[in-house]
Amino acid sequence: MADQIINTPNAASPLGSYPHARRVGNLLFLSGIGSRRAEDNSIPGLELDANGNKIKYDIAAECQQVFANVKAVLEASGSSWEKIVDVTVYLTNMKDDFPIYNTIYASYFKDVQACRTTVEVKSLPTPIAIELKVIASIG
Repeated sequence: MADQIINTPNAASPLGSYPHARRVGNLLFLSGIGSRRAEDNSIPGLELDANGNKIKYDIAAECQQVFANVKAVLEASGSSWEKIVDVTVYLTNMKDDFPIYNTIYASYFKDVQACRTTVEVKSLPTPIAIELKVIASIG
């Protein structure tokens, strides 16, 4: 199969006109996948004040959810966690969140050994603290 668009109800819906993933040949390119839950778009551990400002968030819970979302998209695409080759991670608070994220990441990727880049961004489209951009193989 040369080119295929993939969407799944098992990951939060994209926020715009883009798919969860696109397959080109034997490569799978995931759009930015965040930590919103598929069933209700909620963000695990997030508390907002009446004005929509963050009161607190739980980077560990968000890491677990974003990895579950990535896994769901990979599986819907005919790939798997073990076939991830490259990950770009966006954190909104590198100083406070990197140590926790890095520990959780290591437990998920210990045997995968994907290439990785982690960058801090000022914000993401929703009040999430982490987003992943993934490339995987299929076949």
